[in-house]
Amino acid sequence: MKKFMRSRKFVMGASLVGLATMGCIGSVALDQSWIGEARAQADGDMMVPWFEVDPFWPKPLPNHWVLAMTIGLSMDAKDNVWIVHRPQTLEQKESYAARNEADCCVAAPDVLAFDPAGNLIRHWGRDEVKGNGHDWPSSNHGITIGPDGNVWLGGNGAYQPGPAPGSAAQFAPRPAQTAAALPAGATAAPAAFREGGGERGVYHDSFILKFTPDGKYLGQIGKANGSKGSLDTDNVKGVAQIRFIPQTNEMVLADGYGNKRISVWDATTMKFKRLWGAYGKKPDDTPIPHYDVNSPQFGNPVHCAQPSNDGLIYVCDRTNDRIQVFKTDGTFVKQYVVKPGTKGDGSVWEIAFSRDPQQKFMYISDGANENIHVFDRQTMKELYWFGGGGRQPGQFYAVHSIVTNSKGDIYTTETYRGQRVQKFTYKGMIKLSDLIKKGRVGGSLINP
Repeated sequence: MKKFMRSRKFVMGASLVGLATMGCIGSVALDQSWIGEARAQADGDMMVPWFEVDPFWPKPLPNHWVLAMTIGLSMDAKDNVWIVHRPQTLEQKESYAARNEADCCVAAPDVLAFDPAGNLIRHWGRDEVKGNGHDWPSSNHGITIGPDGNVWLGGNGAYQPGPAPGSAAQFAPRPAQTAAALPAGATAAPAAFREGGGERGVYHDSFILKFTPDGKYLGQIGKANGSKGSLDTDNVKGVAQIRFIPQTNEMVLADGYGNKRISVWDATTMKFKRLWGAYGKKPDDTPIPHYDVNSPQFGNPVHCAQPSNDGLIYVCDRTNDRIQVFKTDGTFVKQYVVKPGTKGDGSVWEIAFSRDPQQKFMYISDGANENIHVFDRQTMKELYWFGGGGRQPGQFYAVHSIVTNSKGDIYTTETYRGQRVQKFTYKGMIKLSDLIKKGRVGGSLINP
């Protein structure tokens, strides 16, 4: 903590320092969800947005489909919600139907889209598009709908693809694969899924994919097992998130799980444009410890790269518990630390903004502390947080991705055993003191 306080580069509001030293103050439990006050409002009792979980969104999936680790989320121009998940991460007892052992269940297709009412309107995935001569991630990670409506997918699997999800082969005891059966230096798919980060050597998911909304393959950047590291301008390496820089045709990638960089690419030509590491400097793939807010390099994973309307890019350096802000050309602007001292998977997972023109409020998903942090984006002061760990609507288990729609509603996904998408309806503006007194955002149970 002293190290953090001494660093002149890591400026925070006094409230966050207090939060780090005193813990979660002022939180009230009610209806299985809670709100925590992050700081005393020195600038008065300001108005803040508040949200209520919709426990009936989305509607039930057909065909005994269930979601596995849900690790990507995007919004299209019609407020349709797109998600990507990892079908191979269902447990054996969750996928009986895939082996004709019972009526339920089977993994849903990798990519699903829901209309604003929660109806499933599109679905496709590896099984529908394989055989077209292109790669597919061994571990899906991240989805983005471009301004033209096309779909971009990332991946963070270092290892080679495994058997079909839910198949008997997936759960059968596996003989050790010989080196001759794999690309030189490659790693076999693990018997049980594991989250990666920072793997050296051959890395399968060294590409991102482009599809039409119906799943027709359009192209890819990079190729399987192709990455040569963070200075490679032909391949990526474990992309966590893809976003578009407003009013441009440029994609900014959190590149990410294998690399330690931000990379920018042309969405039409799919050609490389520029890259940078922490503080806008040249990235370095030398292994470094996690949990260091003073780290000269990004850690793994670099988990988000979220552009704002005013020409900035907010980068999630997840296990270093920090956000670094850049101009779109890679010039470093400033750094902010969120929940310093968080270990595990780190505190800064993804970022979304309120939909007013100024994007006044910033929402940060925190899958270790299981909250959504609400910040004033201009002052970067935390106003409050909501959520808390749990299984009920309005709570979180490894909250991962976050987006907002045109009405200001928040959507989130959950990975690991969370395995779901949730909607938090925007309820308008309220005095912060009144919100704290209210003590909740939603919390109804479904089929308790």
